[in-house]
Amino acid sequence: REVEILMFLSAIVMMKNRRSITVEQHIGNIFMFSKVANAILFFRLDIRMGLLYLTLCIVFLMTCKPPLYMGPEYIKYFSDKTIDEELERDKRVTWIVEFFANWSSECQSFAPIFADLSLKYNCSGLQFGKVDVGRYTDVSTRYKVSTSPLTKQLPTLILFQGGTEIMRRPQIDKKGRAVSWTFSEENVIREFNLNELYQKAKKQSKPREEGTEEPPAVPAAVPQEETKKDK
Repeated sequence: REVEILMFLSAIVMMKNRRSITVEQHIGNIFMFSKVANAILFFRLDIRMGLLYLTLCIVFLMTCKPPLYMGPEYIKYFSDKTIDEELERDKRVTWIVEFFANWSSECQSFAPIFADLSLKYNCSGLQFGKVDVGRYTDVSTRYKVSTSPLTKQLPTLILFQGGTEIMRRPQIDKKGRAVSWTFSEENVIREFNLNELYQKAKKQSKPREEGTEEPPAVPAAVPQEETKKDK
């Protein structure tokens, strides 16, 4: 019986690892498999030991959260009050906005990838933003991004042009379910046509700059709208 359970859990881990894009995600899946397997074995041995082990796992998950990404980035952090006005402020600007939650391991794994993309493609006509829908639940409602513990919509990337949503990943099917999508750097570049968007944005920005070269921005580890420690 135990062997069948372990084989079933191993199959689940293998399926999850197919979607993993970083070594940390692979290791995290393996550790999660080990915890679940240990919990089952402890419960089979003695229910009191199983309850004790389960309690320790819950305490560990609540107190030992993965570190937030604190590296360089060209990303503007929105609140529930600033996201709409910023998207409408200059409709010539194309925005790629990540809707995330700090408790989501997928969002934490994607954070350095999104930061790296912002460093490569940010310019005056193409900008990157983030909003914590785990904190600003009304934003998740307005932009139809589910924050359920079982959701497959975190993170969600939305491309805005002229203040209007053009596309998002993952897509939502007719039944309201998120279509599986891998948040790798290559997929984001390809699906959102970042190379083409960047070239168009640079060309459009030249007339507005009146022949002056755009001064380089300074990578910001701490956003102006809100600090990462507040999330």
